[in-house]
Amino acid sequence: MAEQMNKKLVLENGAVFEGFGFGANRDTIATLVFNTSMVGYQEIVSESNYYEQMVVLTYPIIGSYGVNDEDDESKNPCIGGLIVRDYNDIPSNFRFTKTLSEAMEEDGIPGIYGLDTRALTRIIRDQGALRGMITDIATPTEDALKAIGAWHESSNAVAQISCSKRWYSRTANHRYNVVAVDCGIHLSTVKDLNKLGCNVTVVPYNTPAEKVLALQPDGLFISNGPGNPENVTDVVSLIKALQGKLPILGSGLGHELICLASGAKIKRMHAGHHGSNHPIRCLDTGKIEMANQSHNYCMDEKSAEGTSLRITHVNVLDGTVEAVESTQYPTFSAQFSLDVTHEMYAKFIDLMEGRKNNA
Repeated sequence: MAEQMNKKLVLENGAVFEGFGFGANRDTIATLVFNTSMVGYQEIVSESNYYEQMVVLTYPIIGSYGVNDEDDESKNPCIGGLIVRDYNDIPSNFRFTKTLSEAMEEDGIPGIYGLDTRALTRIIRDQGALRGMITDIATPTEDALKAIGAWHESSNAVAQISCSKRWYSRTANHRYNVVAVDCGIHLSTVKDLNKLGCNVTVVPYNTPAEKVLALQPDGLFISNGPGNPENVTDVVSLIKALQGKLPILGSGLGHELICLASGAKIKRMHAGHHGSNHPIRCLDTGKIEMANQSHNYCMDEKSAEGTSLRITHVNVLDGTVEAVESTQYPTFSAQFSLDVTHEMYAKFIDLMEGRKNNA
């Protein structure tokens, strides 16, 4: 006898998709986005950028290599939910320590599988990021729609997921001290900075400038994170206070906050950029690279006029701004995630080295 569907996904436009539950057995309401990555579901599920967002994975079979204890991107995964076509609960990987469903259950993350993710992705692509609810299949759709209508995104998601006190990640024979502002920082980013010879002090998003300077950093990193950047005024003020005093590098939300601090404007995208296969063009060299992204906002290109910002990278597919640098301060940023070998990290290290030599 075939297994009976036990969960359904209800969208705010009234569409209903039925399927099977996995992960945490609870109702959830969040904004839907789709991610086109073919691998990396553990990193996606544990990424703080997806706070209050349910992610539809376009790659059809998820769970085949399980999860492990080393690759999470945050200490406390907080994704709103996961939606997949087919879920594999029998992993084959020598590194796996638990199944994806087990990990999601531990972290309170609900999921649903067995529905048509192609049709769902087309809806999000055409209509934008809709709110949705994963609930029991017996829940009346009318009740689900009322609950969805009453739900709204947090006004400051960063305040919900940033660390409450500073923490440290040190490396042997370090050369530089970096303060990283936690707006939802990737743990892989901290590891990358360690690999580059940096001791990293991760501080809460609302740490004032004088406390950052008291740590005697060689550079400041503004991390990725969720939500509307216009609500993260503490970090914008911090960047304004420290521009010119420290080399500053931003990624993801950190990029958007640097843009705001420099006088540019941010706009919400129709469906956002989510996935590891976005082509990015460097305007200085013409080089195109594939980059990982997970954001719903971007800089308004026209608003860069009259500011100190110079656009350095753009998205090949839609022309949106992907990276900027200040012509006035040692400040630069990327909308996409940075790999340890990326030239922006090398530039950050060079700026910190120059600062030490001129001290």
